[in-house]
Amino acid sequence: MTPPIHPPGPLKAPRPHPLRDPRVRAIAFQVLTIAALAWFFWAIFDNTLTNMRTRGITTGFAFLDHSAGFGILMSLIPYDETYSYGRTFIVGLLNTLLVSGLGVIAATLIGFVVGVARLSRNWLIAKLALIYVETLRNIPLLLQIFFWYFAVLRPLPQPRQSLELGALFFLNNRGFYMPSPIAGDGMALVGLALVVAIALALAIGRWAKRRHMATGLGFPCWRTGIALVLGLPLLAFLALGTPVTFDVPHLQGFNFVGGSRLIPEMVALLLALSMYTAAFIAEIVRSGILAVSHGQTEAAHSLGLKPTATLRLIVLPQALRVMIPPTTSQYLNLIKNSSLATAIGYPDLVSVFMGTTLNQTGQAVEIVGMTMAVYLLISLIVSGLMNWYNRAVALKER
Repeated sequence: MTPPIHPPGPLKAPRPHPLRDPRVRAIAFQVLTIAALAWFFWAIFDNTLTNMRTRGITTGFAFLDHSAGFGILMSLIPYDETYSYGRTFIVGLLNTLLVSGLGVIAATLIGFVVGVARLSRNWLIAKLALIYVETLRNIPLLLQIFFWYFAVLRPLPQPRQSLELGALFFLNNRGFYMPSPIAGDGMALVGLALVVAIALALAIGRWAKRRHMATGLGFPCWRTGIALVLGLPLLAFLALGTPVTFDVPHLQGFNFVGGSRLIPEMVALLLALSMYTAAFIAEIVRSGILAVSHGQTEAAHSLGLKPTATLRLIVLPQALRVMIPPTTSQYLNLIKNSSLATAIGYPDLVSVFMGTTLNQTGQAVEIVGMTMAVYLLISLIVSGLMNWYNRAVALKER
């Protein structure tokens, strides 16, 4: 008897060669690319160290502990010639952060106002805003810095012929002098009152938002918040007997002593950065408002909303989603453009650390690397914060 014949099982496909697998090839190419880049940068680094050793140039960051031996025109923290090069790095960094932060705030406010004015129905206002935008954004920033410094601030009178206001404020070609507040014993409680007021304003804002979503009823959050932030510290300040005194500047010899001073280098740089960047932000604001459908505005007007309420409640919340990404780029440009301060002597990070400190120490690799890392870190932080805010205001699907 013939045994039964069983049909053959399914044939197994031969395993392809690993190099023919697209996933394996992709991983292999990425590994090779990373290895090639690592070798390239290591070769540059090793060659740099070899050349520096050949020329007798020391490496490392020990120079940061050495005495600087030079003065700095403006410092937000105590500094004199006896401090170290590490201190000059901190002084330059703080000056850069100061002018960049103030520039971002000023550019945002000016740009928003000019951008809305570009869409005004008043012919004169719209044309003046157009002239502002087309003039300032087409003139190089460095020339604008020179204009404010050499043509506007340097021709101011000498200290003995200063322009004064009430024997308290003085303006001359060396800066703007003003009384400097000196905190007393109770100012810590005033600061605590300010923190409490801000916390209360934020809590009221969240409560008002939940209430509006649940009932549709509005609440004057901004007016209440401003009243709290200004009123509560003011009440604490008055209740504690105004615990602050003022150091008033006065002329001594050929210059003023005492008080606080805004140096002309900072004012010129701040004006140029903020007004130049504001011209670009104004166009971003204008394009963001125009990106909102005109039907939204007509629907708001049909409900009886005034133009200002329509802009604040309907148009701007939708336009923000268009405006934030390009505005982030303008903020980053402003921060990086602040390095032009070295052209007029403002003591920012590039001028103080990558300029004077580099010339005195010769530690080019370390100083340039630290400066680049600082600007990269600042840009990444600003970009991260703006991206977080962009996600917060984005439309979310339910």
